[in-house]
Amino acid sequence: MEQSEQQFTHQGMNVHVMKSDKFKTTTFMVMLRAPLTKETVSLRALLPHVLQGGTEKWPTRQKLRVHLDDLYGARLSGDVRKSGEQHVMTFFMDVANERYLKDSEPLLQQALDVLADVLIHPVTNNGAFMSDVVEREKRTLKQRIESVYDDKMRFANMRATEVMCEGEPYAIPAFGDIEGVEAITAEALYAYYKQMLQSDQIDLYVVGDVDEDEVSESIHQAFTLPQTTPHGAKVRVETPSVQEVKIISEKQKIKQGKLNMGFRTHTFYGDHDYAAMQVFNGLYGGFAHSKLFINVREKESLAYYAASRLESHKGILMVMAGIEFDKYDRAVEIIKEQFEGMKQGDFTEDEIAQTKSMLINQLLETTDSASGQIELHYREQLSQVNQSVEALIEQIKQVTKEDIQACAKKCQLDTIYFLKGEDEHETSSI
Repeated sequence: MEQSEQQFTHQGMNVHVMKSDKFKTTTFMVMLRAPLTKETVSLRALLPHVLQGGTEKWPTRQKLRVHLDDLYGARLSGDVRKSGEQHVMTFFMDVANERYLKDSEPLLQQALDVLADVLIHPVTNNGAFMSDVVEREKRTLKQRIESVYDDKMRFANMRATEVMCEGEPYAIPAFGDIEGVEAITAEALYAYYKQMLQSDQIDLYVVGDVDEDEVSESIHQAFTLPQTTPHGAKVRVETPSVQEVKIISEKQKIKQGKLNMGFRTHTFYGDHDYAAMQVFNGLYGGFAHSKLFINVREKESLAYYAASRLESHKGILMVMAGIEFDKYDRAVEIIKEQFEGMKQGDFTEDEIAQTKSMLINQLLETTDSASGQIELHYREQLSQVNQSVEALIEQIKQVTKEDIQACAKKCQLDTIYFLKGEDEHETSSI
């Protein structure tokens, strides 16, 4: 299998061409990132959807979609997410590779033209986005924000994060809030969009069986960007040590309690102990053989689900469990006991080996898709760390029991958040 990578800069945009004959399509991803702020989060959450509402060449969403269908059913989507305390806007496009078609249409150039048009040539009216498009997408975004309240697992995770990271940008939800969305006008959104193109760090990825020189020429033809001055904000923001555990309970009309316990790991992607922290999380709550799953869910029957996950760009580990309201005290106790057990080395070499194997398989599976390869590479860009998948796999293999215990000892419980039923009594503070 042939695979190579070439990087260059075009008008301030970092271009990454990842040549691979593994895929029969060509995948493009544009990432625009800026610091996560209360003032801009709703604007940025709305923008990718408004930009897909029409371009100068294809002035309506319908005409744009018809054109994509004409490109052998090319796919285009856009969204936002937070990575640590950075807000990342992503545009994804996937198109058939012309090398594998009977026709010799220049699909690569046409796809890049569409992507460039969506990003830098949106349809406008008197120096503003089309008001009907903006209002339509505002309604959709507000529905998306409101839907979090109907999904109690997501809601509890959002509230636990807000409580845990109060005063920190990471507490801000990636999609903004209702009030922020309602306040947006077509004029204000367009003004921010123009500013964003000049100040965001922009990365363009191209993955597929492509000719690097052809891609470079096509990008130079398609993209005419303003002179950019990226802010170059640090992704990593060190967090202080925990002085006192926050214990918060809230009530809603629900039938199952949602327990979230947030830990500060003080370990970030690219750190010397990052691989060990991944193994620690896998053993503690990341997989079906983990301590939380076996002890909280299976042995004690305390939870409908019990798991943990890492946010490696923020240095946070979040434990999540769905429990009966009256099982709160025991569930917290068991979760803490299993955490202490990790510090003491209460796990076997076989469990370590199983966890390493599953982590490595996850990484290898991620590289089986073009978008997965991009995400792994972009993680390096975010952290300004040059670390290949092969190097990370080797680091995982070298992790020892003592390394895992050291990671456990670094972690500090920061917040216990419990969402319970309206008729429940106050929870104790174990």
